[in-house]
Order: sequence, then structure tokens, then C-alpha cells
Amino acid sequence: MPSERALGVAVVGTGRMGADHVRRLHHVVSGARVTAVVDIDAERARTLADAIEGCTAYTEPAAAMAAQDVDAVLIASPGPAHEAALLEALDRDLPVLCEKPLTPDAASALRVVEAEQKLGHRRVQVGFMRRYDAEYTKLKRLLDSGELGRTLMLHQRHRNPAMPSWFTEEMLINDSVVHEMDVTRWLLDQEITAVTVHKPAPTSYAPEGMSDPQLVLFETESGALVDVEIFGHCGYGYQVQAEAVCERGVVRIDDEHGPRLTADGRWGGRVTPDYLERFEDAYDREVQAWADATRRGETTGPSVWDGYAAAAVCEAGVLSQREGRRVRVELIERPALYK
Repeated sequence: MPSERALGVAVVGTGRMGADHVRRLHHVVSGARVTAVVDIDAERARTLADAIEGCTAYTEPAAAMAAQDVDAVLIASPGPAHEAALLEALDRDLPVLCEKPLTPDAASALRVVEAEQKLGHRRVQVGFMRRYDAEYTKLKRLLDSGELGRTLMLHQRHRNPAMPSWFTEEMLINDSVVHEMDVTRWLLDQEITAVTVHKPAPTSYAPEGMSDPQLVLFETESGALVDVEIFGHCGYGYQVQAEAVCERGVVRIDDEHGPRLTADGRWGGRVTPDYLERFEDAYDREVQAWADATRRGETTGPSVWDGYAAAAVCEAGVLSQREGRRVRVELIERPALYK
């Protein structure tokens, strides 16, 4: 039901992403407050909770969700822990914003889809924040307008200065290219039907056992082709770019969010160091939109179907990455709840 009071939010997972969402909810987002933080590291959760009046630290998501001052849940824990937290929240009919991935694989994502269907209404928004980025939303509006005709190809680039030591080659697909998977489905309003991963000669800065960069090719329902360059160790900063090639024109968005300087015989600008800075505004818009919709008694934004579809494309991508062949994406028929 619509609510006039501030939304009490439990943040599950207080690592880098979760802590940033705690800060965002406490200092940036209006109409919401952090009433609980959850982490298996009790000391880390307690430190965050002690800095916020009226906030309680927990080590178990279920205990936080049972609290009287918790109206909604933001899940930012590692992907393998998402399913249990999501099912607990759905069992309590609590609104959820779940960071990507919805779950690590298509089978577990499908279980979440089935649990939400049993409720008969949407409760979960998946954290594909690029849908809230100003440049991407402008690109979406332009493509949807039909002014440029059909989109024939989409070129995307996703570059990181470096990856953590624990980052695996599979995570290039599951944790990085998953964003381009969702962006592709959203921009083109169609499903991805096949994935092929190509591996050029790796950079000397890639860790042993990781082929980096990689070129990922998507095929879509309408026959559009989409290529994604994923480069985990480019060394110079964080860059995300997209270019749509359409029947009557080409449109490009990139990562220039600061001034471009021309002086002393040179020109250039600044490259953001990481995703939190590059997409800070998108995260702010995403969480504010979620809080506003939840207070209205609604669930908007990317759905658990979007999370399931991305998980299925990821599985096909990892298989192609491993076996060096084109792999078809297998999806169930989309349920009526998500049409």
C-alpha cells in the first residue's frame, strides 16, 4: 500500500557495494532510511549500524526481515547468497532491490521467478543500474522513437583498469559482460538468442589462467548483431561505451563526464577510475526510483525475468568461452506477469 512515511530499508551485505548503498540511502535518497544492516562479519555490520541513528546490525537476513522497522530489502551480498535472501523476502512479501546478478545461474534464477509468480505480483527489482544512466536513457529514447529506423548492430566496450586477484575468467562474463547483456535486451527490446566468445592474444598484464581481453558476440531475435569488448586489465581507467548502427544513422554514447581540454598542443580529458564513480548518478537515480515506487506500492524497473534472462545468456557465454564455439541461449516461455 502507498506510504507517506520514510521507507525502512534493510541492506543485506556490507562490502564495497553494500556500504555504498548504505551511504546513498542515508545521505542521498529521500523518503528512505537504513533501519538494518546485515553481514556475516558482525563487526563490520555493527560499525556501519553504529553510525546511523535507529539502525540495527544483524548477521542473518531473516532476522532483519522480521524486524518491525524493516519495510523493504536491498540485497548487495555476493551472488551465491542472493537466492536464499530473495526467497525469504518473497515469502514475507517484502519489496526488494537486488544487485546483479539476480542469482549465479539460470536454474536458481528460475526458482526466484517461480516464487514471485506464486505471489501474483512483482516484488523484486534487479540492479541493472545502466538503465538509469542519463546517457543510456537518452539512447533508449532515441532508438525507441524510430527516428533512425531499426538497429542493425550495436558496438559496446567495457574496460577496467585492473581486476581483483580473486577475479576469474568466467567472471568476465558473469560479473562484467552481464551489464551489456541487460543493456542489449533493454535497448533493442528483444532477447539474445546466441553467444560466441572470441579470445585474441592476451595482454601481458592479465593474471595466469585468464585470457584478457575478449570479444563477445550476441545474436538477437531480429537478427541484430552486438559485439562487446571486455578488457579487464586495460591499465588506464574505467570506460564504458556504446554505439548503435541503425538504418538511418549512427548514435554513440561514451564516458566523457568531464571537460575536454585543448591546450599546449594537446587535447584530452579525464577517465574515471572505477564503476562507482562512473555510474554514481545512475545508482542514485536507481535507488531513488525504487524507494519512490515502493512507497507508492509499486514495483518497477528490471524484473526477475530480466535477471533470469541475463543468467541464461551468461551460462551460454561461459560455455562458449570454455569451448570456443557458438552457443544458443535457452529460455523458458516468458510468464504473463512479465509481459
